[in-house]
Amino acid sequence: MKKIISGVSIELRQGDISKQADCAAVVNAANAQLETGGGVAGAIHRAAGPELAQEARAMAPIKPGEAVITGAHNLPNLYVIHCLGPVYGQDKPEDKLLGNCYSKALDLAEEKQISSIAFPAISTGIFGYPAEAAAKVAFTKIIEKISTLKTLKNVIFVLYNQQDLDIHKRVLEQIMQGKEYLG
Repeated sequence: MKKIISGVSIELRQGDISKQADCAAVVNAANAQLETGGGVAGAIHRAAGPELAQEARAMAPIKPGEAVITGAHNLPNLYVIHCLGPVYGQDKPEDKLLGNCYSKALDLAEEKQISSIAFPAISTGIFGYPAEAAAKVAFTKIIEKISTLKTLKNVIFVLYNQQDLDIHKRVLEQIMQGKEYLG
């Protein structure tokens, strides 16, 4: 599924975020220490190799809602943007912190003149953020920021399973309903 808003495409696909060769940057749903973990962080770190953790170590720790950028090392991308999403029910206010992750990742992409970025569903794994609520925050924040993007033209959400893909499709359709955007 792909939607075009003011010349920027938002695409949804199922897959492994560490295998998005058509994206200049991938976003890591990181932990505070920017180390190898489970889920997205584990997949990205395994594919990138130990140099990723070595480079990121100097930038840690980061707080919920923050983002930093590193090289991609052995990944098929140029950059990894590491975002620490909120732990649902613990880090408050969750929606603002999660929105900051997406906002700051887009800002870093613009600073590096990145044209395409792949996001996972930040905070929806072990951090427990409900997928539908997280998708609403993500799409709302991205659509809010689209008018400020100059270089970034492709925003891709890479969802690991069909259920998450279906949830994101439904939420994006709901948000787009009734809104008119020029492509």
